[in-house]
Amino acid sequence: MANPKNLTPPPSEDAALMQRIAQKEQPALGLLYDRYARVMYSLAYKMLGTAEEAEEVVLDVFSQVWRTAERYDSQRGRTDSWLFLLTRSRALDRIRRKQRKAKVIEAVTIATKVSLTTSGMTPEEDLMINDRRQQVKMALAQIPQEQRQIIELAYYQGLSQSQIAKQTGISLGTVKTRVRLGLSKLKKLLKES
Repeated sequence: MANPKNLTPPPSEDAALMQRIAQKEQPALGLLYDRYARVMYSLAYKMLGTAEEAEEVVLDVFSQVWRTAERYDSQRGRTDSWLFLLTRSRALDRIRRKQRKAKVIEAVTIATKVSLTTSGMTPEEDLMINDRRQQVKMALAQIPQEQRQIIELAYYQGLSQSQIAKQTGISLGTVKTRVRLGLSKLKKLLKES
């Protein structure tokens, strides 16, 4: 009794096709393509969302089948399951590639915006900022170490006073006092310079 058109062929038919493909019989690859390409295309299209990429995935999979058919082992699984696994894997590879490309583009865009923003300064402004930075560093070096540590944690690492207290094991009141005293000394030193 012949199989109705809507049922998948028995695994033995697919395994026989794979053996013929392993012997580089192109008609066998054509039969396998006719049997599964439409369903594989649907899976790839559902994952990728574009007809072009879905078609490329299906062609990539059948190209791989042609190249690696001799390694296929029907004892390890059904041919259709293997084809769908290959299709899914190729589609996921494309999705990951797109995501990586999008991240690179985003990083380049951000870097370009940052460089445009900083390069928008005149040389005089850049010089003044560098000069002011050096003055702050020299003033910081002149205040007591315990005050400098708290100020650096707050301004260079962006920690809140309660986060500084937790990180250093110093009470919150002491942290607040050291910040106030340190900033007061910094202000005085910066006015003098």
